[in-house]
Amino acid sequence: MRREMEYLHSRSFRMVHAKSWTLKKHFVGHPTNSDFELKTVELPPLKNREVLLEALFFTVDPYMRVVESKNSAFPIGTTVVAPSGWTAHSISDGKDLEKLLAEWPDTLPLSLALGMVGMPSLTAYSGLLDISSVQGGETVLVNVATGAMGSVVGQIAKLKGFKVVGAAGSDKRVACLEKYGSDVAFNYKTVKSLEETLQKASPEGYDCDFDNVGVEFSNVVIPQIKKFGRLAIAIRGPISTYNRTGPLPPGNELTHMITGVERRDKEEIHRYGVGQ
Repeated sequence: MRREMEYLHSRSFRMVHAKSWTLKKHFVGHPTNSDFELKTVELPPLKNREVLLEALFFTVDPYMRVVESKNSAFPIGTTVVAPSGWTAHSISDGKDLEKLLAEWPDTLPLSLALGMVGMPSLTAYSGLLDISSVQGGETVLVNVATGAMGSVVGQIAKLKGFKVVGAAGSDKRVACLEKYGSDVAFNYKTVKSLEETLQKASPEGYDCDFDNVGVEFSNVVIPQIKKFGRLAIAIRGPISTYNRTGPLPPGNELTHMITGVERRDKEEIHRYGVGQ
């Protein structure tokens, strides 16, 4: 540890060159490598109360480690959540950083902070139990049920004694849902009729729909939500439209509903820090 600290301190006297992936042009349909560009920029020396971050893992929400610091709240070696983009190094004043657990177990891979022990699981927990207020014996529908968030929603729901219906995009993922304990699991890409599949899975309807997709899927689900049922929207915009080049399909368009729900969702999630 002493050698590592000496090495990190020695770096603080050298200018750091940061490699960053930047958006070169907006996507047309699905993104391609040509849509991005790898740039190298020279970072300035730190000012008081700033920290230099080095990326450990990348996702849509990057997690980083402090390698140089002039902020006593973030000593060198602190692992943090940082909205800094896809960049190897970045500078922050600390206001947008969130620490991970100081006593992180050695047996737990740090990369799990990207999913099962990070923001997706906190969203799943607060979205299901606080925002949706699901009660024992109710039926929960989860789409993208094998994703970082959906897989946690389904498992929490089963632990709480709810009936869980999970949708996934491949037979292999359906097998995972069955292993996780879903009462009903199906491949939404291969069923002949999504409407009939949902009705068969829960003829009485659904008390909660934990939505990670939007649009086409939700258009079919919404009429099957029970009276006083809840719709938890865990996305900034319908995932199914992210790479769409044509117009949206007609029906129960969720985009107009998302802003208000997302605002409350965001407030609720931030009650639970990654380090709590």
